[in-house]
Amino acid sequence: MLLHRIQQHFVDGADLQFQCARAVGPALEAAAAVLFAGLTGGGKVLVWGSGVSAALAQSFAAQLVGRFERERPELAALALGTNAAIVTGPMGAEASAWPMVRQLRALGLPGDVLVLIVAGAPGADVLAALAAAHERDLSVVALTGARPGEMLTALRESDVLVSVPTERAARVHEAHLVALHALCDALDAQLLGDEQETETVEP
Repeated sequence: MLLHRIQQHFVDGADLQFQCARAVGPALEAAAAVLFAGLTGGGKVLVWGSGVSAALAQSFAAQLVGRFERERPELAALALGTNAAIVTGPMGAEASAWPMVRQLRALGLPGDVLVLIVAGAPGADVLAALAAAHERDLSVVALTGARPGEMLTALRESDVLVSVPTERAARVHEAHLVALHALCDALDAQLLGDEQETETVEP
């Protein structure tokens, strides 16, 4: 019985990845274009997530600054919410006064890109960050689960929503990790050219 439960995680994960290849592929292509335009235009990428998504945000920023699978010049990226002194500092009652939103308003400049990684239903903090990004004229790439909630109406036409077709948090995190790796690879391909042909997925 336990063996079956363990194996089922791999089966469910593989099934979702297959769905995502078709469901979110076009959105990821659009997200890669937004990131490429921002970075080559002199902007930077600000990344934010909470909980497990915070770890994904740090990993993504590290792969942009460092490398993914190929050597290339450093790309300007920063994961928000990693400074303990800022995160644990005084926080007002309004979401717009929360440390992460303040950090975004302090660092965000026109031409930058905000990558929001949200596994569950977007809360007040996420919506406040989105509003702050728009105030600073940032483009937004939002990675969510199957129910992006109020983000649907808060996102601008120039923003990109990557909504993976599941609400199960563990599966959402797994899909987001693959999506972020796909974005890293897409940026490398645009900056360095295609290194090798990849297997084609039929539409």
